Order: sequence, then C-alpha cells, then structure tokens
Amino acid sequence: MTDDVFALPARLAAKAEPSLIDADARHLARVAAAVATQVADLRTRLEDERLKPGGGGQATVERDLEVHRLASRVRTLERYGLDLCLGRIVAADGEVTYIGRLGLTDRDGGRLLVDWRSPAAEPFFGATAARPMGLASRRRYRWGRGRIVDYWDEPFGEGAAAASALDEDAALMASLGASRSSRMRDVLATIQADQDGIIRASSAGALVVDGGPGTGKTVVALHRAAYLTYADARLAAQGGGVLVVGPHRPYLAYIADVLPSLGEDSVRTCTVTDLVPEGDGAAPETDPEVARLKASLDLAVEAAVALYEEPPTAPLVLDIADEQVRVTARDWAEAFAAPEPGTPHNDARDEVWQALLGILVRRFRGDDADEETRREDQFDAYGLGYDEPDEPVRLALSRHRDLVEAMGRAWPILEAADIVADLWEVPAYLRRCAPWLSAAEAASLRRDPDAAWTVADLPLIDTARHRLGDPEAARRRRAEAARRDAHRAQMASIVEDLIANDDTELRVMSMLRGQDLKAQLDASVADPGAAADRLAGPFAHLVVDEAQELTDAEWRSLLRRCPSGSLTIVGDRAQARHGFAETWEERLARVGMRDVRRSPLSVNYRTPAEIMAEAAPVILAELPDANVPESIRTGGLPVARRPRAALDALLEAWLAAHDEGVACVIGDPSIPDGERVRSLGPADAKGLEFDLVVLVEPEAFGTGLSGAVDRYVAMTRATRELVIVEG
Repeated sequence: MTDDVFALPARLAAKAEPSLIDADARHLARVAAAVATQVADLRTRLEDERLKPGGGGQATVERDLEVHRLASRVRTLERYGLDLCLGRIVAADGEVTYIGRLGLTDRDGGRLLVDWRSPAAEPFFGATAARPMGLASRRRYRWGRGRIVDYWDEPFGEGAAAASALDEDAALMASLGASRSSRMRDVLATIQADQDGIIRASSAGALVVDGGPGTGKTVVALHRAAYLTYADARLAAQGGGVLVVGPHRPYLAYIADVLPSLGEDSVRTCTVTDLVPEGDGAAPETDPEVARLKASLDLAVEAAVALYEEPPTAPLVLDIADEQVRVTARDWAEAFAAPEPGTPHNDARDEVWQALLGILVRRFRGDDADEETRREDQFDAYGLGYDEPDEPVRLALSRHRDLVEAMGRAWPILEAADIVADLWEVPAYLRRCAPWLSAAEAASLRRDPDAAWTVADLPLIDTARHRLGDPEAARRRRAEAARRDAHRAQMASIVEDLIANDDTELRVMSMLRGQDLKAQLDASVADPGAAADRLAGPFAHLVVDEAQELTDAEWRSLLRRCPSGSLTIVGDRAQARHGFAETWEERLARVGMRDVRRSPLSVNYRTPAEIMAEAAPVILAELPDANVPESIRTGGLPVARRPRAALDALLEAWLAAHDEGVACVIGDPSIPDGERVRSLGPADAKGLEFDLVVLVEPEAFGTGLSGAVDRYVAMTRATRELVIVEG
C-alpha cells in the first residue's frame, strides 16, 4: 500500500520506515477512493444540470451558477487527486487531522480532509515552537507526479524547539530552491506563521502588506483573496466578490494558476488599464508633468458633464391635436430637477424626459381638470382598468419632432471618451472646466482628436463613465420602451376583438382588461439586455498589487469599485519609480482611506544573499531609508559579469545545463520571448521571478530614482543566478 503513495528516494530510506508512513498511506487510499467517487457523482450531477431547461430569469441564473460550481469542483479534484492533501497535524490529545486544498468526506460523511481555509486548519500554518496552538506535531508533504517524494515532521512541546526549527526550515528551503516555471505556484505547504496571520486577518478596512522584494507579498495576498472568499462572512454578506488588480499582463498570466489551485476560481483579475475599454493599446504618458496634471482633473470631468445638464431658457411652442402647448424655461428646470442627486447622466435622461412629458400632458388637459373624475373614468363596471386616457397625448408629445430634438440638445446621451477628448482638444474649454489651470498648463494638455489614448487618460475616462452611466443601457431602455408600446398596442387590439366577440353570460373576456393581466402581457416582452461590465463592480474586496505606483486618479477608479473600503494593498515604497515620500497611511488618506493598518514583511525568501548584497547598494544610494529585506538563504553563485557578445552563448549553455526553470533577459528587446526564456523590460518584470536573470546594460535604464528602482527591481527577480551583461 505504501508503494502506491510514497515514492521516497533511496537517500530518504529512513523516512520510508512502515511505522512512520503506513497510517498516512491508508488514509490517503481512502482519500483517493473518495476523490474518484466524488468525480463520478459530480459529473453525473453536472450533466443533469446542463440538460435542465433554463426557464428564463432567475431559474437560468441559478442553473448556470450551479453548473459553474460543479465544474469548478470537478476540475480541482481531477487536477490534484491525492495532491489535495497538504499534510497533517496531530493534536496534543493524539487526534490526527489531514489538511487539504479542499474539504473532503467519504460516503458516510467521515471527514478525510479539512479545507485549508477553515478554522480547524489554522494550526497547520500558524503553529510555531513558541506558540504550538495545541499541536504535538505537524507533517508537511512534498508531492511529485501524484506521489509523495518527501515529507517533513515538526514536533512541538518542551524540548522540541530546535528539532522543529530545523525540519521546518528544511521544508521551506526545499520549496524555495525548486525550479521556477512560467506560472506562479501556491505556497500552501510552506506558509509561515507571520504570513498566515496576514492571510487570515479581518477584511475590515485597508490592510497594507508592506515589504521589499522576495518577501512573499504577492503570494500572501493571493492566498488571502482565496481565504476571504471562502471564510469571511463580512464579504459574503456584502456580495460582489473579490477583484485582484495587478501591474501588467505578464503578471496576470504568471498568477493565473494560483487561485484555482487554492480552491477558488471565482476571483477576477485585471490591470488598472483593463478598467476601461480604451485601455487596450494605451501608451505610457511620456511627459511626467502632463501625467501629473491629468491625475488631478477629475473635477474637470464633472464640470464638463454638468454643462450638458443646464436647462434651456428659450420657450418652445408645440402643435398637438389642433392645440398649442407651450414649453417654458420653468418646465425645463422642473424636469431637469426630477432625477435623484447622483443619478448618472445617461440614466437620468429618461427620468427628465418622462417628467417633462408629464408636465406637458397636464398642461394640455388643463391644470384645473377634475382628477377624481379622471380616475373614475378609467374603470369599467367590473373595476378593471382601461388604458390611461392621457396616453394618446403623451404618445403624440413623445413623437413630436421639435420636442424630441430640443430634448436631444438639452440632455444628450454622452460617451465618456468624447467628454475627455473634448477637454484635450480645446484648451479654452478645458480652462472653463478646470479654471485652476494656467493657460500654459491647459495648452500642454492639448491633444489631436485622432491621437492614441495614454495610460494617464484612462482614469479620467473611467471618471466620465462613472458620472455618465452606460450609454448603451440608456439606448436599450428606449428601444425596450418602444417594443413595449408596440406590444401593448397589439395586445390591446387583440383584447378588444376578444371582448367584442365574447358571448358568454359573465363576459369573462372583460377580465383581460385587469391590471394584473395587463402587467403579465407587458412582462412577456423580454429585454435582450447586454453583457454586464465584469469589472464595473461593486466588489466586496480589492487586492491591489504593486500599489506604490498608482496615481491619485487610478486610486479613485479602484475605490469607486469598492464602496466597502475593504482592500488588501501590496507594495514596497522603495520600488516606486516616481518616488514615495509619504507613509502608507498618509498616501492612502489623500485618496480618502482612513481605516488603514500595515503588516510589514522583512524576510527575503526569494533572492539569494549573494545577489541581494549587490542589489541593496543600488537602491540605498538613492533611498537611504529603503526597507531592504534580509535574505535567509545563500545560492552559492556569485553575481557574474559577461560581455554583450557572450549573451546568446550564455543562454544556450544555461538551457543545456538545466532541464527545468525559466530565465529572463531584462533590457534587450531583440531577444525573442519564449517558454523558458522571457524577454522583458524592467517595468514588466515587476512581480515576477526567474531562476536566471540576465541584466543587459543596466546603466541604460536611466539615472536618478526611476533608473535605480528599475535596476533594483530587475536584479531582485532572480531566485538562483544573476548575470550582468555590459559592453
């Protein structure tokens, strides 16, 4: 039985002693059987759900959610199999608990694996020799191709501190020394106690995970996202899910496997530029001063939209059914005041229109009309409603060309990109909306109408989208209203024919005039709708990585999507290319966050000490107070220097010598980007890690703080080797 699960190499023969592993082997055999049974059962249920008729509305949504849930569970079980088990803990009273990526029970309900996010699993990650949390021992597995290739035992209690520390470090070092791949791996089996405290911290307010390169900030934040989604009742009550925001697309590709491997695939991911459609292809803003000015122009966008919400002052006379109806400035002002404050511009347009039509209908019928008589006239002998007698007048007004055109000019449907483009095109218009700008500043922001968007434009486009609402939704509502009107007219004609030909004694066809039936007829016209913006929010929690780089405008775009103020903020002030002189608390207070707490990480797990010794002086020369983390391991390889001509041969030799692992060339775009050799600029390497980093002409990255940060970031991507190529 042990041969089926344990595949320990000959050098670990002592660990293969049956008395040490037989109990685990028997338990894992039960896990394997339960996984096979559950996969078969889930596939049957999944097929049954897929064959169910949608039924429309909420029934279809519930069916689709169940299909997604079942398919996700099947994928996880099939992907990991026995690897679902991370290890075990033994309590002081002898109770053994096995910890898994997911919870698992057998057919009789017996617990086989406890989900790593549950309270019962917390000691597996949080126990230390000084704080054993009721444990007698902990065992961590190392898996390879579905079999256990090593394991580490850590005893707790009196006299166990030294042995515990030794074996705990062995498990950690084995994980850190493993070759990297093109995808980040989760670190569930080796999460440290300080990291676990961050992962399980309350979701209330903003938690800043502050640490230098290699401290595990990103992987901790991703584990926290999975944990909160599963375990935090606060997030479940708020709804909306979790959004992870990363610095660039290579980062999103790198972390793509982490959340599913943690049992959570409902968390969404994006970059800041993905928040608006115009972000696809947006170029960096080359002028730092222009970028600075754009980051503070949210109020200019608000002022530009407000110019389209000023009621007309000129009177308008309409000819309706041989009568004249006068539209006054007071009518426009009353209609424009109808929407609730804060209603998006495009959403409010229909409210303004309906309010204006109501004012004009009342005027057409006469302000002194007998309202009680009008209400009585609307019902027949059965108390069932006829059509609204004002409807013909309202319909005539709504189709009057002059009124429709006047409304279009007074409160047009607006596009977010058009609002921002207009500001850049005409400096005088920009100064009207942003009077605090000087003439020279406004002129520096001028942009040709056909120029490409820049990254600095995107938060302002997002501000405009938030202020305006979805123009397509407004158009769909109007099209839907037209469909309902046509459908109502058609059904009214059918009803009248049925009533006219009803020869029953009780004239039951008259019931078709009832309001309930009328509502049912109206509801039978389905709104085709459109796909919702999956990044519009609101989200219950945001995870923001490389947060030290965000501008005020970008922060406001994110915070609009998280009204709860629940965030995990990941960053390092020493890696901010444009400087970060404030504290995190001061920086976040500037964009409206008050409930901020900080969890520092100071141990560098990734970067060998030899590399860190060369990287630290690079950043300390520009930032003497930089939080440079201390490496806990050595790599045995000094930083090498090679001539530029040796670059190709260097890569070929490394690939020939290493069957696994990934190298990255930073600073030479002529190197093709491949599966095991990446080619990136220093900015796009942020958040990533590689076995070998080849840094090409690092002095060409620039001078001052931004150049120093780029060199520091690039050097600290290496987990084993760093080679600097110059000349």
